[in-house]
Amino acid sequence: MTDSATPAMDLNAAHKYFAAHCFNGAWEYMDKPQRTVAENEQMLALAMTSHWHWMQREDYTPVKASISYWQLSRIFVLLRQAENARHYAQRSLDVLPANGTLPFYHGYAYEALARAAALAQDRPAMEAALAQAQEFALAVPKESNRKALLADLEAIGYS
Repeated sequence: MTDSATPAMDLNAAHKYFAAHCFNGAWEYMDKPQRTVAENEQMLALAMTSHWHWMQREDYTPVKASISYWQLSRIFVLLRQAENARHYAQRSLDVLPANGTLPFYHGYAYEALARAAALAQDRPAMEAALAQAQEFALAVPKESNRKALLADLEAIGYS
């Protein structure tokens, strides 16, 4: 959305900067073992803002959308909001094309679905998502990425 008040600047460069800056800022909050209510709000605002800036970029792809949705799902797990976590996890999966996408991204979309299901205490959905994620993880060609995904899958607990 632009109008006559749009500043004379490189908007694509601004979107590129804020997409990454806000994503990384949200990640810093995600890594904190404990957050205040204000920090939780900041974390969510940063992730939402990051995704909006990605959507404005010329190089916005289904993979980039999936990553943004994955981060939002993970944040909603941290916020203990199972339905929002499930919604964004499903979006993370839905935006990926069935073919031609690296298995790493599909694996992490299913990882998000498993986390959301675990939070909702939906054991069948969690187990189904974990099985799909593990199948994709085994197909990840880069060893470090495969190990990271498998470690994240192992960390999903059901309480």
